[in-house]
Amino acid sequence: MKLHTQHMAERHQLGELIADFDLAMLTFIDHQGLLISQPMGPIEMDAQGVIWFFTDRTSEKVAHLDTLNLAFSGEPNGVYVSLSGHGEIEVNPDRQQALWTPFAKPWFPEGPTSPNLCLLKFIPHLAEYWDAPHSKVVRLFAMVASIAAATPIGLGEHARLNHL
Repeated sequence: MKLHTQHMAERHQLGELIADFDLAMLTFIDHQGLLISQPMGPIEMDAQGVIWFFTDRTSEKVAHLDTLNLAFSGEPNGVYVSLSGHGEIEVNPDRQQALWTPFAKPWFPEGPTSPNLCLLKFIPHLAEYWDAPHSKVVRLFAMVASIAAATPIGLGEHARLNHL
């Protein structure tokens, strides 16, 4: 994912946390009130902290953008990030061309001019993250120590970013 310079400290921290993720799970509430999650490949985090994705304008999620969650799951580095926000659809051929990546071609074989291609603009409101020790062995020992002590020990940092 391409990251633009963030001028707010919390957005900068968010960018650092999610920079290395190739996939996220996007969750929306469908017309029956059920939670539906789909894997999405983030393309860019712009200077305003907006995270951009390609999507199909006929996808079910396009009708349910008022309340979204975007989750990044942290193996192998132990970072987990959950973002609450909302989405907007943008059809902008120039921007689609500029953001185009060959990784989108299986879903949009005609490239950035595919007829159903559009951009999903995820606007985060709140982020929560867990940054565990980066070694699986260290995380395992921390978990064992936590179980033995009946209290969290060395499990890493947990915080909220409220000013996105």
